Amino acid sequence: MSKTIIALTAVVALGLCSHPARSADLPPSAPAAELVPAGWSPWLVRLRVLGVLPDAAARLSAGGAPLSGAGVAITDSAVPELDISYFFTKNIAAELILGVTRHGVQGAGSLAGTRIGSTWILPPTLTLQYHFDGLGSLKPYVGAGVNYSIFFGEQERGGFTGFRLSNSVAPALQVGFDYMLDAHWGVNVDVKKLFLDTKVKLNAGAIRGRVDIDPWIVGAGLTYKF
Repeated sequence: MSKTIIALTAVVALGLCSHPARSADLPPSAPAAELVPAGWSPWLVRLRVLGVLPDAAARLSAGGAPLSGAGVAITDSAVPELDISYFFTKNIAAELILGVTRHGVQGAGSLAGTRIGSTWILPPTLTLQYHFDGLGSLKPYVGAGVNYSIFFGEQERGGFTGFRLSNSVAPALQVGFDYMLDAHWGVNVDVKKLFLDTKVKLNAGAIRGRVDIDPWIVGAGLTYKF
């Protein structure tokens, strides 16, 4: 019996000694892939000066009859603007721009020389961007998204009354670049095109129609990467 116990003890001891050696032969498990490096911040903000340059056209009617040759012209505007970007990966980001612009509206075509009114526009725009890498300090990007323009503070001119513009949703396209001066600070140039139109009413709806604003939004300013 004692010989049997000794033999079983030896077999168990050999098995325990050989198990670590077999485990050591297995290849180590690969670490999980990371979309961004550890410690990398996804937040970026920009402070820019924007030029808002409408490319206006209009289709107007009075009492239901088209006003042949009547159009509108909308003045340009320059404003400060803040945008906030969040990077889902090192290449994919979402950007929200915030700013308010004021524009004068005048007649064009057969209404040339007629003052119509003025309006404020709050045009928050959200775009999804692709940022190219491998170009050193130069960080170009392209984007597409949606704009929602809120018109407020309309004031009529030239004898018109009841000047109103309706809020509107519009697609947006974007191209731009950041040039980074160091790990945090850079300069930015950005161009957007909005395909924006709105309904217009004058004189309690006696004159109405659609106005294509379709502005180019050209901006330049400072970038800060957290």
